[in-house]
Amino acid sequence: MAADGLITLRSSHGPKDTMARLEAAVTAKGLTIFAHVDHAAGAEAVGLKLRPTDLLIFGNAKGGTPLMQAMQTVGIDLPLKALVWQDASGATWLSYNDPRWIAKRHGVSGEAEAAIGAMTGLLDALAKTATSP
Repeated sequence: MAADGLITLRSSHGPKDTMARLEAAVTAKGLTIFAHVDHAAGAEAVGLKLRPTDLLIFGNAKGGTPLMQAMQTVGIDLPLKALVWQDASGATWLSYNDPRWIAKRHGVSGEAEAAIGAMTGLLDALAKTATSP
């Protein structure tokens, strides 16, 4: 599955376990969890059905600020987000925005390359921790 700028990994775990593993990994890296949005619970609250669709918003100022210093509009895409969701066949997925895509979207180049690289590596590691057996 590919959408422009979106990285999606299949999880070896169900939605709840994948999210729990992601939250644990985020916390272990010393990042702040700003919000946890359970879209399925929101849908249920208004009488609608939605397969598990759970968003985690997290990050830290040290990692994101260099990108916003280069171009403040990056702030619309930060803090980082990861979506854990279940498809119609019951498979669980984890999706997040590629930091290189975010940088390109906002015209951020060389001056923030170290921050972009660090963010890319961090998200890759978090996603693998959350989805791997």
